[in-house]
Amino acid sequence: MPPPPSDRRPARIQIERPEPALDCGRYAVKRSVGDTLEVSADIFRDGHEVLRAVVRHRGPEASGWTESTMARVDASVGGDRWTGSFEVTACGRWSYSIAAWHDPFASWCDELARKLRAGQRDLAGELSEGAVLLEQAQTGARDDDRELIEQALTFLRSLPPVAAETTAPATAPGSRRSRGRRALKARSAAGHDEAAYAAVLRPELLAAVERSSARAGLVTLPEPLPLEVDPVLARFSSWYELFPRSFGGFAGVERVLPEIARLGFDVLYLPPIHPIGVKNRKGPNNSLVAGPDDPGSPWAIGAAEGGHSAVHPDLGTLEDFDRMVARADELGVAVALDFAIQCSADHPWLSEHPEWFHRRPDGTLKYAENPPKRYQDIYNVNFDSDDWPALWQALLDVVLHWVSHGVKIFRVDNPHTKPLPFWQWLIAGVHRHHPDVIMLAEAFTRTTMMRALAKVGFNQSYTYFTWKNSRAELTEYVTELACSGMQEYYRPNFFANTPDILHAYLQHGGRPAFEARLVLAATLSPAYGIYSGFEHCENVPVHTGSEEYLDSEKYEIKQRSLDGPLLPLIASLNAIRRANPALQRLDNITFLETENDALIAYTKRSPGNAVICVVSIDPDREQQGLAVLPASLGLPPVCAVTDLLDGERYDWRIGRNYVRLGPRERMAHVLRVDAP
Repeated sequence: MPPPPSDRRPARIQIERPEPALDCGRYAVKRSVGDTLEVSADIFRDGHEVLRAVVRHRGPEASGWTESTMARVDASVGGDRWTGSFEVTACGRWSYSIAAWHDPFASWCDELARKLRAGQRDLAGELSEGAVLLEQAQTGARDDDRELIEQALTFLRSLPPVAAETTAPATAPGSRRSRGRRALKARSAAGHDEAAYAAVLRPELLAAVERSSARAGLVTLPEPLPLEVDPVLARFSSWYELFPRSFGGFAGVERVLPEIARLGFDVLYLPPIHPIGVKNRKGPNNSLVAGPDDPGSPWAIGAAEGGHSAVHPDLGTLEDFDRMVARADELGVAVALDFAIQCSADHPWLSEHPEWFHRRPDGTLKYAENPPKRYQDIYNVNFDSDDWPALWQALLDVVLHWVSHGVKIFRVDNPHTKPLPFWQWLIAGVHRHHPDVIMLAEAFTRTTMMRALAKVGFNQSYTYFTWKNSRAELTEYVTELACSGMQEYYRPNFFANTPDILHAYLQHGGRPAFEARLVLAATLSPAYGIYSGFEHCENVPVHTGSEEYLDSEKYEIKQRSLDGPLLPLIASLNAIRRANPALQRLDNITFLETENDALIAYTKRSPGNAVICVVSIDPDREQQGLAVLPASLGLPPVCAVTDLLDGERYDWRIGRNYVRLGPRERMAHVLRVDAP
């Protein structure tokens, strides 16, 4: 036998498939300040009652809910999908939910209108029901609404209990006089009825009653859904990576900051700036023996001068660093620091907290490895240490230390080799007081882990873009990032190169390959980056088949300056990105047919702005094709476009458009659709 029903009346309204919801609300979806969150759900109930629904939302500092109206998307075909939206205006953790109820007076109005359309006039019972609903609303109405409700009540109460056409005739039914009197009386009564019906079916009255009535049968989602709102830089930003020691330390970086800002970069990313260990220090090209003047790898963190909270004395002082960060802030450039959880053999933690490190049974320390790569100069911390709470806290303290010195962006080295619960805890701890901090996950690993890191809180993520070089690979990968659901939480950063990654495409393609990859990175993804040397088209590997640079800057100091031949194109692309909102989003992309696999074409659209990009991915030969604009894009049949890279103007049309690109002339078009 089923158990007896509880005293609580079961809900009759159903709210199903709320979106966006990440893993049923386990993790937060992501947006940035100024975005609009579109919320939808299936909302329905038995019967014919009129339903109402709202999106409830609450910001990080709000004490109560704010509501936005939801509407049926497909009301004309009797569908049950409802949508609503709200704008997010501050960084931090938001909550949102859905509330739905039925509206008795709107249901009554709907029933009355349907009966009137069917020609029914014996509506005394219905009118009495309406009067009761109005009386109930009247008690809770404010002054202006109360007056409107009282007027409607007056009309309803003035109606006769039985409609005119059912009244018994006063004269012989067959006489001409009786028929005329009956028709006149019916017209008079009908006119009175129409006035009453008009009074109670007015939209203004419906709104007044809704404002004045309790929400009948109210239901909400079982739990609010989480939303993480980040700074705009988490979604849209241009990154430049450099080694401070190759630019003359913090003072030298400060001197080139105006040029970095002029080039249009939003973020200046610095590899580790901490003291470098001496023991097991690496020499040039990752050799195991370092000479007396070899500086070592910045990722071998820690020496006698300090660990993760110290700066390398050759770069300057902490005061010099603060001055550099302040100058960058004045110029609109955010400084990002590398956060690498690893230590050299000389790091103070090895003597202060030996329990935080892996030791073999013979007592020796276990250095880091990622076969075939070996990192004899660094040691990973042991997250299985019995003293793990103190280790976690020490690492959080490192991040908060640099936040206190003006750093709001961290590129996190190899986060996939650390526990997910640790990252969830650390990022939440940082965001609790600093919701505008951005964490970039540098993880090239299994897709499930990369997605999980984004879910637990990383605001931005590295991608496989560097290894996607064919038209099919790029189309498939970007479509996955933009349209598979990942767009709700995974923000890609398309770095065209890194100190660790010099792809074979760049090694063999020369300057045309660099130009093509630069345009692709800057226009496919709202966030992209380059590592210093890209603008010089540096493309020599340490040996054939390797993605490591010959004479890598990771192990020696270069004499760098911002004067490479690609800088004009870089500045142009960054300006184009800032001027065209369509390029500042990911999920608005549509790939186009080109009838040539050596060409890739796509369009991005936002309200009032559309950009068409065509790029040749063949750095060696000229390529021709036909970029096909489908009518579904909603563009005019013929539209003028301007190539933002050189100012040339063309006429494009729905259908096939001829394109010719190649290394001798140009590798790409970036076409803005001009307003008529």
